[in-house]
Amino acid sequence: MSITQQYLLDTHRARLHGEPEPPAPGRHDLDVLRALRDHRRFRAVIAGRPAHGRVRYALRRLLRPHAL
Repeated sequence: MSITQQYLLDTHRARLHGEPEPPAPGRHDLDVLRALRDHRRFRAVIAGRPAHGRVRYALRRLLRPHAL
């Protein structure tokens, strides 16, 4: 059963029982990603590491030309 089919089934059951409908799939994805980012920044600060720019720094380090 796909996510969409499960959502439609849950919505139908909620309507039959007079309950509120469940949130649509993917509706809170951005909120979860933001919370994860904030948590990772918090953990970095607690550990004494820079809280932002880590991905950009790592990509720059990986993509820069190596001196031979």
